[in-house]
Amino acid sequence: MSIKPDAWIKRMALNEGMIEPFSENQIRIDDQGQKLISYGVSSFGYDVRCANEFKVFTNIHSATVDPKVFDDNSFVDITSDVCIIPPNSFALARTVEYFRIPRNVLTICLGKSTYARCGIIVNVTPLEPEWEGHVTLEFSNTTNLPAKIYAGEGVAQMIFLESDEECEVSYKDRGGKYQGQTGVTLPKT
Repeated sequence: MSIKPDAWIKRMALNEGMIEPFSENQIRIDDQGQKLISYGVSSFGYDVRCANEFKVFTNIHSATVDPKVFDDNSFVDITSDVCIIPPNSFALARTVEYFRIPRNVLTICLGKSTYARCGIIVNVTPLEPEWEGHVTLEFSNTTNLPAKIYAGEGVAQMIFLESDEECEVSYKDRGGKYQGQTGVTLPKT
């Protein structure tokens, strides 16, 4: 198994549709000349952007968080270029990019240091072989202060690990419950 470099990522995105939309370079400045938290291809990964759709956790209903019986009312929906996460809370979002993972690739997501150094942790489970969709991102605010997330800017890096063999059963083969997700997706049982 090997980690895949920028040339492979570009080839797979442009020729195979692995990442859409796709930025071949690291984008650090917007069209108005404003600095951004970078996104796009890096040496051995791809920095994804956060879309402007957020679900911010709230406890106004005093619900118990149960992954088997999840209460949708535990979140407030926000559409904005900025999301404020309350202290010691979390929010869900999704990537701007839609992914189509090849059958012999496992993709790992790690948070960007810009957010980590502010106490904001990004969590994503691995993207399994032949999974496709927008990636649901979890942002945990570990601080006792409100924290800000910027839509349209880099939030995490995808690292692609290619196996020398294909798996016997892919995520698509077993009919994974998060296959083809297109929005911020809540837990499913």
